[in-house]
Amino acid sequence: MRKSRTFGMPRNRVRALAAVLAALTTTALGPTTTDSAHAAPATGVHYVALGDSYSAGGGSSTTYLNDCNQSVNSHPYLYAQLTAPATFDFQACGAAKTTDVLDKQLAPLGDTTTLVSMTIGGNDIGLGTVMATCLFGSDSACLDAIATAETTAHAELPGKLDAVYDAIRTRAPQARVLILGYPRFYDLDVPACLGISATKRTALNKGADVLNGVIRDEVAQHSGFVYEDVADRFAGHQLCDSNPWLHALKWPVGQSFHPNAAGQSGAYLTALQAAAGPERRSPNGAR
Repeated sequence: MRKSRTFGMPRNRVRALAAVLAALTTTALGPTTTDSAHAAPATGVHYVALGDSYSAGGGSSTTYLNDCNQSVNSHPYLYAQLTAPATFDFQACGAAKTTDVLDKQLAPLGDTTTLVSMTIGGNDIGLGTVMATCLFGSDSACLDAIATAETTAHAELPGKLDAVYDAIRTRAPQARVLILGYPRFYDLDVPACLGISATKRTALNKGADVLNGVIRDEVAQHSGFVYEDVADRFAGHQLCDSNPWLHALKWPVGQSFHPNAAGQSGAYLTALQAAAGPERRSPNGAR
Protein backbone atom coordinates (compact mmCIF):
# COMPACT_ATOMS: atom_id res chain seq x y z
CA MET A 1 0.00 0.00 0.00
CA ARG A 2 1.36 3.40 -0.92
CA LYS A 3 1.53 6.18 1.62
CA SER A 4 -1.56 8.33 1.49
CA ARG A 5 -0.73 11.70 0.01
CA THR A 6 -3.92 13.14 1.45
CA PHE A 7 -3.20 12.27 5.06
CA GLY A 8 0.59 12.17 4.95
CA MET A 9 0.63 9.26 7.42
CA PRO A 10 3.41 6.70 7.97
CA ARG A 11 2.90 3.29 6.40
CA ASN A 12 2.05 1.53 9.68
CA ARG A 13 -0.70 4.04 10.46
CA VAL A 14 -2.12 3.65 6.94
CA ARG A 15 -2.33 -0.12 7.49
CA ALA A 16 -4.07 0.44 10.81
CA LEU A 17 -6.53 2.86 9.21
CA ALA A 18 -7.27 0.35 6.48
CA ALA A 19 -8.03 -2.32 9.07
CA VAL A 20 -10.40 -0.01 10.91
CA LEU A 21 -12.21 1.00 7.73
CA ALA A 22 -12.59 -2.60 6.64
CA ALA A 23 -14.08 -3.63 9.96
CA LEU A 24 -16.39 -0.63 10.22
CA THR A 25 -17.72 -0.68 6.67
CA THR A 26 -17.94 -4.38 5.81
CA THR A 27 -21.55 -5.34 5.19
CA ALA A 28 -22.75 -7.97 7.63
CA LEU A 29 -24.90 -10.94 6.68
CA GLY A 30 -28.68 -10.73 6.79
CA PRO A 31 -30.35 -10.51 10.20
CA THR A 32 -31.97 -13.32 12.09
CA THR A 33 -34.82 -13.14 14.54
CA THR A 34 -34.31 -13.60 18.28
CA ASP A 35 -37.33 -13.93 20.56
CA SER A 36 -37.59 -12.73 24.13
CA ALA A 37 -36.75 -15.44 26.65
CA HIS A 38 -39.69 -14.53 28.88
CA ALA A 39 -42.17 -17.38 29.29
CA ALA A 40 -45.13 -15.12 30.11
CA PRO A 41 -45.41 -12.48 27.37
CA ALA A 42 -47.33 -9.26 27.95
CA THR A 43 -50.43 -8.94 25.84
CA GLY A 44 -50.81 -6.41 23.10
CA VAL A 45 -47.22 -5.31 22.41
CA HIS A 46 -45.63 -6.55 19.21
CA TYR A 47 -42.13 -5.09 19.02
CA VAL A 48 -39.73 -4.96 16.07
CA ALA A 49 -36.18 -3.59 16.46
CA LEU A 50 -34.61 -2.29 13.25
CA GLY A 51 -31.41 -0.45 12.42
CA ASP A 52 -27.64 -0.55 12.49
CA SER A 53 -24.94 -1.66 14.95
CA TYR A 54 -26.00 0.88 17.56
CA SER A 55 -29.29 -1.04 17.81
CA ALA A 56 -27.80 -4.49 17.23
CA GLY A 57 -25.39 -3.90 20.11
CA GLY A 58 -22.03 -4.05 18.37
CA GLY A 59 -19.36 -3.25 20.94
CA SER A 60 -21.43 -4.32 23.94
CA SER A 61 -20.35 -7.97 24.12
CA THR A 62 -17.41 -10.29 23.57
CA THR A 63 -19.68 -12.84 21.90
CA TYR A 64 -22.70 -12.23 19.68
CA LEU A 65 -25.87 -14.02 18.70
CA ASN A 66 -25.13 -14.03 14.96
CA ASP A 67 -23.21 -12.41 12.12
CA CYS A 68 -25.20 -9.19 12.55
CA ASN A 69 -23.42 -8.72 15.89
CA GLN A 70 -26.72 -8.78 17.74
CA SER A 71 -26.06 -8.73 21.47
CA VAL A 72 -27.99 -9.65 24.59
CA ASN A 73 -26.63 -6.36 25.97
CA SER A 74 -28.27 -4.28 23.23
CA HIS A 75 -31.03 -1.91 24.23
CA PRO A 76 -33.73 -3.65 22.15
CA TYR A 77 -32.90 -7.02 23.70
CA LEU A 78 -32.78 -5.54 27.21
CA TYR A 79 -36.09 -3.76 26.63
CA ALA A 80 -37.73 -6.97 25.48
CA GLN A 81 -36.41 -8.78 28.54
CA LEU A 82 -37.79 -6.08 30.83
CA THR A 83 -41.20 -5.66 29.21
CA ALA A 84 -41.87 -9.17 27.84
CA PRO A 85 -43.75 -8.14 24.68
CA ALA A 86 -46.10 -10.62 23.06
CA THR A 87 -43.63 -10.83 20.16
CA PHE A 88 -40.11 -9.46 19.62
CA ASP A 89 -38.37 -9.48 16.23
CA PHE A 90 -34.72 -8.41 16.39
CA GLN A 91 -33.75 -7.27 12.90
CA ALA A 92 -31.03 -4.66 13.57
CA CYS A 93 -27.73 -5.52 11.91
CA GLY A 94 -24.19 -4.20 12.10
CA ALA A 95 -23.06 -1.99 9.19
CA ALA A 96 -26.66 -1.47 8.03
CA LYS A 97 -27.57 1.53 5.90
CA THR A 98 -31.03 2.78 5.03
CA THR A 99 -31.06 0.54 1.95
CA ASP A 100 -30.36 -2.51 4.14
CA VAL A 101 -33.33 -1.66 6.33
CA LEU A 102 -35.54 -1.41 3.26
CA ASP A 103 -34.21 -4.58 1.62
CA LYS A 104 -33.64 -6.91 4.58
CA GLN A 105 -35.32 -5.83 7.80
CA LEU A 106 -38.97 -4.93 7.21
CA ALA A 107 -40.52 -8.38 6.71
CA PRO A 108 -41.74 -8.78 10.33
CA LEU A 109 -43.72 -5.53 10.22
CA GLY A 110 -47.46 -5.80 9.86
CA ASP A 111 -50.87 -4.56 10.92
CA THR A 112 -50.37 -6.03 14.40
CA THR A 113 -47.01 -4.35 15.01
CA THR A 114 -47.41 -1.83 17.83
CA LEU A 115 -43.82 -0.75 18.56
CA VAL A 116 -40.77 -0.18 16.37
CA SER A 117 -37.37 1.18 17.38
CA MET A 118 -34.43 2.08 15.17
CA THR A 119 -31.08 3.80 14.83
CA ILE A 120 -30.10 4.46 11.22
CA GLY A 121 -28.24 7.05 9.17
CA GLY A 122 -24.71 6.94 10.54
CA ASN A 123 -23.41 4.49 7.96
CA ASP A 124 -25.14 6.40 5.16
CA ILE A 125 -22.90 9.40 5.81
CA GLY A 126 -19.76 7.32 6.45
CA LEU A 127 -19.54 7.72 10.22
CA GLY A 128 -17.00 4.91 10.60
CA THR A 129 -14.75 6.38 7.92
CA VAL A 130 -14.94 9.80 9.55
CA MET A 131 -14.00 8.45 12.97
CA ALA A 132 -11.07 6.47 11.59
CA THR A 133 -9.81 9.43 9.55
CA CYS A 134 -9.96 11.70 12.57
CA LEU A 135 -8.15 9.21 14.76
CA PHE A 136 -5.32 8.49 12.32
CA GLY A 137 -5.20 11.58 10.08
CA SER A 138 -4.25 15.20 10.48
CA ASP A 139 -6.57 17.90 11.78
CA SER A 140 -7.19 19.11 8.24
CA ALA A 141 -7.98 15.59 6.97
CA CYS A 142 -10.40 15.13 9.87
CA LEU A 143 -12.14 18.44 9.23
CA ASP A 144 -12.45 17.64 5.53
CA ALA A 145 -13.99 14.23 6.28
CA ILE A 146 -16.48 15.76 8.70
CA ALA A 147 -17.43 18.49 6.22
CA THR A 148 -18.08 15.87 3.53
CA ALA A 149 -20.22 13.83 5.93
CA GLU A 150 -22.21 16.91 6.96
CA THR A 151 -22.85 17.80 3.32
CA THR A 152 -24.07 14.26 2.69
CA ALA A 153 -26.26 14.44 5.79
CA HIS A 154 -27.97 17.61 4.57
CA ALA A 155 -28.19 16.73 0.88
CA GLU A 156 -28.87 13.00 0.78
CA LEU A 157 -29.92 11.66 4.16
CA PRO A 158 -33.39 13.27 4.40
CA GLY A 159 -34.60 11.50 1.27
CA LYS A 160 -33.16 8.17 2.40
CA LEU A 161 -34.73 8.47 5.84
CA ASP A 162 -38.04 9.50 4.31
CA ALA A 163 -38.07 6.34 2.19
CA VAL A 164 -37.44 4.17 5.26
CA TYR A 165 -39.98 5.95 7.43
CA ASP A 166 -42.65 5.77 4.73
CA ALA A 167 -42.01 2.06 4.23
CA ILE A 168 -42.29 1.40 7.97
CA ARG A 169 -45.56 3.31 8.19
CA THR A 170 -47.01 1.52 5.15
CA ARG A 171 -46.17 -1.90 6.56
CA ALA A 172 -47.00 -1.10 10.20
CA PRO A 173 -49.81 1.49 10.16
CA GLN A 174 -50.60 1.12 13.89
CA ALA A 175 -47.04 1.16 15.24
CA ARG A 176 -45.45 3.77 17.44
CA VAL A 177 -42.03 4.28 15.84
CA LEU A 178 -39.16 5.36 18.08
CA ILE A 179 -36.06 6.77 16.37
CA LEU A 180 -32.98 7.10 18.57
CA GLY A 181 -30.05 9.38 17.76
CA TYR A 182 -26.29 9.02 18.08
CA PRO A 183 -23.91 10.08 20.89
CA ARG A 184 -21.52 12.96 21.05
CA PHE A 185 -18.27 11.08 21.35
CA TYR A 186 -16.11 13.44 23.40
CA ASP A 187 -16.38 15.38 26.64
CA LEU A 188 -15.00 18.78 25.66
CA ASP A 189 -14.59 19.75 29.32
CA VAL A 190 -11.72 17.27 29.54
CA PRO A 191 -8.70 19.42 28.67
CA ALA A 192 -6.64 16.70 27.00
CA CYS A 193 -7.50 13.40 25.36
CA LEU A 194 -4.68 11.07 24.38
CA GLY A 195 -4.33 10.59 20.65
CA ILE A 196 -6.79 13.20 19.41
CA SER A 197 -6.68 16.99 19.37
CA ALA A 198 -9.25 19.38 20.76
CA THR A 199 -9.89 20.57 17.20
CA LYS A 200 -10.88 17.10 16.10
CA ARG A 201 -12.99 16.42 19.18
CA THR A 202 -14.92 19.65 18.79
CA ALA A 203 -15.56 19.02 15.10
CA LEU A 204 -16.67 15.42 15.70
CA ASN A 205 -19.19 16.51 18.31
CA LYS A 206 -20.50 19.17 15.94
CA GLY A 207 -20.81 16.56 13.22
CA ALA A 208 -22.81 14.31 15.54
CA ASP A 209 -25.14 17.22 16.26
CA VAL A 210 -25.63 17.80 12.53
CA LEU A 211 -26.48 14.12 11.98
CA ASN A 212 -28.91 14.09 14.89
CA GLY A 213 -30.49 17.33 13.72
CA VAL A 214 -31.21 15.92 10.27
CA ILE A 215 -32.74 12.78 11.78
CA ARG A 216 -34.81 14.78 14.28
CA ASP A 217 -36.15 17.12 11.59
CA GLU A 218 -37.15 14.23 9.34
CA VAL A 219 -38.86 12.38 12.19
CA ALA A 220 -40.92 15.49 12.92
CA GLN A 221 -42.53 15.18 9.49
CA HIS A 222 -43.91 11.69 10.14
CA SER A 223 -47.01 11.11 12.25
CA GLY A 224 -46.61 8.53 14.98
CA PHE A 225 -42.82 8.79 14.91
CA VAL A 226 -40.87 9.96 17.97
CA TYR A 227 -37.25 11.12 18.06
CA GLU A 228 -35.33 10.53 21.28
CA ASP A 229 -31.91 12.12 21.76
CA VAL A 230 -29.18 10.13 23.49
CA ALA A 231 -26.33 12.65 23.40
CA ASP A 232 -26.98 14.14 26.83
CA ARG A 233 -27.44 10.69 28.32
CA PHE A 234 -23.77 9.98 27.60
CA ALA A 235 -22.65 13.15 29.43
CA GLY A 236 -19.87 12.31 31.85
CA HIS A 237 -19.34 8.95 30.15
CA GLN A 238 -17.85 10.01 26.82
CA LEU A 239 -14.49 9.11 25.37
CA CYS A 240 -11.65 10.25 27.65
CA ASP A 241 -13.95 10.48 30.67
CA SER A 242 -12.93 8.25 33.57
CA ASN A 243 -15.83 5.84 33.05
CA PRO A 244 -16.66 5.94 29.34
CA TRP A 245 -19.77 4.29 27.93
CA LEU A 246 -18.18 4.26 24.47
CA HIS A 247 -15.22 2.41 23.00
CA ALA A 248 -12.27 4.26 21.51
CA LEU A 249 -10.07 2.27 19.13
CA LYS A 250 -10.04 -1.31 20.40
CA TRP A 251 -9.77 -4.88 19.24
CA PRO A 252 -11.73 -6.18 17.47
CA VAL A 253 -11.73 -2.91 15.62
CA GLY A 254 -15.34 -3.25 14.52
CA GLN A 255 -16.36 -2.46 18.10
CA SER A 256 -14.53 0.88 18.07
CA PHE A 257 -16.65 4.03 18.55
CA HIS A 258 -19.67 2.03 19.70
CA PRO A 259 -21.46 1.98 23.05
CA ASN A 260 -20.27 -0.64 25.49
CA ALA A 261 -22.70 -2.60 27.67
CA ALA A 262 -23.01 0.32 30.10
CA GLY A 263 -23.76 2.70 27.23
CA GLN A 264 -26.46 0.42 25.87
CA SER A 265 -28.17 0.10 29.27
CA GLY A 266 -27.41 3.50 30.77
CA ALA A 267 -28.04 5.67 27.72
CA TYR A 268 -29.85 3.83 24.94
CA LEU A 269 -32.16 1.69 27.06
CA THR A 270 -33.23 4.65 29.17
CA ALA A 271 -33.85 6.66 25.99
CA LEU A 272 -35.95 3.83 24.56
CA GLN A 273 -37.94 3.59 27.78
CA ALA A 274 -38.53 7.35 27.82
CA ALA A 275 -39.69 7.35 24.20
CA ALA A 276 -41.94 4.33 24.63
CA GLY A 277 -43.57 5.79 27.74
CA PRO A 278 -45.79 3.97 30.22
CA GLU A 279 -48.55 3.54 27.65
CA ARG A 280 -48.35 2.17 24.11
CA ARG A 281 -50.46 4.17 21.68
CA SER A 282 -51.20 3.88 18.01
CA PRO A 283 -50.41 6.83 15.70
CA ASN A 284 -53.95 8.18 16.03
CA GLY A 285 -53.65 8.24 19.81
CA ALA A 286 -55.90 5.28 20.55
CA ARG A 287 -54.82 2.89 23.29
